[in-house]
Amino acid sequence: MTRRLRSSESAHEANSPQPRRRTVVKAAAATAALAGPLTAALPARAAADAPAFLHGVASGDPLPDGILLWTRVTPTPEAIPGSGAGPDTEVGWIVAKDRAFTTIVAKGSVTATAASDHTVKADIRGLEPATDYWFRFSAGGTDSPVARTRTAPATDAAVTGLRFGVVSCANWEGGYFAAYRHLAARGDLDAWLHLGDYIYEYGTGQYGTRGTVVRPHAPTHEILTLADYRTRHGRYKTDPDLQALHAAAPVIAIWDDHEMANDAWSGGAENHTEGTEGTWSARQAAAKQAYFEWMPVRPAVAGTTYRRLRFGKLADLSLLDLRSFRSQQVSVGNGSVDDPNRTITGRAQLDWLKAGLKASDTTWRLVGNSVMISPFAIGSLSADLLRPLAKLLGLPQEGLALNTDQWDGYTDDRRELLAHLRAHAIRNTVFLTGDIHMAWANDVPYDAGTYPLSASAATEFVVTSVTSDNLDDIVKVPEGTVSAVAAPVIRAANRHVHWVDTDRHGYGVLDLTADRAQMDYYVLSDRTRRDATSTWARSYRTRSGTQKVERTYDPV
Repeated sequence: MTRRLRSSESAHEANSPQPRRRTVVKAAAATAALAGPLTAALPARAAADAPAFLHGVASGDPLPDGILLWTRVTPTPEAIPGSGAGPDTEVGWIVAKDRAFTTIVAKGSVTATAASDHTVKADIRGLEPATDYWFRFSAGGTDSPVARTRTAPATDAAVTGLRFGVVSCANWEGGYFAAYRHLAARGDLDAWLHLGDYIYEYGTGQYGTRGTVVRPHAPTHEILTLADYRTRHGRYKTDPDLQALHAAAPVIAIWDDHEMANDAWSGGAENHTEGTEGTWSARQAAAKQAYFEWMPVRPAVAGTTYRRLRFGKLADLSLLDLRSFRSQQVSVGNGSVDDPNRTITGRAQLDWLKAGLKASDTTWRLVGNSVMISPFAIGSLSADLLRPLAKLLGLPQEGLALNTDQWDGYTDDRRELLAHLRAHAIRNTVFLTGDIHMAWANDVPYDAGTYPLSASAATEFVVTSVTSDNLDDIVKVPEGTVSAVAAPVIRAANRHVHWVDTDRHGYGVLDLTADRAQMDYYVLSDRTRRDATSTWARSYRTRSGTQKVERTYDPV
């Protein structure tokens, strides 16, 4: 039966001690940098066929009765991302139960304007739960590509299984996004999670590419202004593999630091210099505005990405914003990592997370977490491994004990959260993490110093980077060389770590049933090749009620 749904208006959020400096800004014009590639990307019929949908279509944040649809229209050839040019353009959208659009369930229109960089969103409601839908946009007689999306299960549904792709850290200049292509080709995802660093802010050649820029950023300089961030998002959205994944399943995304600037905190960033680069508040507001324009994400609280989604009785997913409210990172070894006045979440978000975990009646409590929560001590790594590891993490290269950009730098928040899990006997909490450019499978101990003689509070699956440098890239040795030496030492110093792969790029697939949560880790053959192949590497699971990780020898 065809159901009549309401049309939605476009929803865009305009969100509104000095750190060290790592990079040098290179001046260039944002619009000029992207004008050539995007104009060339128009069909041969060129101006006569504008408007065009050059950046694909996407959906996100699935609800039992709804989904958020997104696209960007180029109404005229000069209306490139960040340009501020181009006329208001009516964009129609249509949703159907089949790819051929014979059973239409909803349609409407929104207006794309230069004020929102000609991006549009339609927040569709009234759909059926746990159902595949197909959608497309149209403008001026031109149709966008067709895409699939899927709603979440009904709130009280007894769901037998869920499957999510899991990715993070995609540096455009570091290589091609084959990880996205392989996830898109699966055809079995309920949704996919992007855990941060969807874009990178650096100028061309300024951020770890093993000496080789596989493909240059646009703009070529470090992004600072709203036009810059819009241009960079626009360049990413031209990638065919990223477009394919957005067209295959809805995304659930949070930001980490590089969507703004490296090692961002509430009052600044390591990669931001007040004065020469303007105020941090202006740069942060520009970055956030562009993010909400260009991503199919519903901000639950203005200017943040923390929110919660539910998937029947099987799982809920708490998504954290660990950049907007955190205290500034401290140097290693000064003792202030334990200061109760320092926070990574902010008081309101930590209370929200604790309340949600306590009130949850689902089998699994998933936490989308941009930086690693498991304790991480380096132990007795040799200097030739310690220095590149420190470089990867952006930390001092001598006397390294922990990564203060992770939860290790905010131990009071971590203690409070883990104590809350213990006090209320909250089970089956699984942290899903990115950021560190390595793959990990961890228990999350209450007391790492006495583990495994003491208890585990939760588990954590960390996915490696899509393309961003990991240890073998930094050391410039064959893949697997560093892991063979470093992994045993890391595990010896961290008894809660079941596995770590320091060297390879790839993605994860999280499969949930009532009995277990399993992460399958996949690796890519070569990040610098567009046709890179994908191979299953390892699988780990946590069985319901155990709060511990164990290896399993087959992917789902």
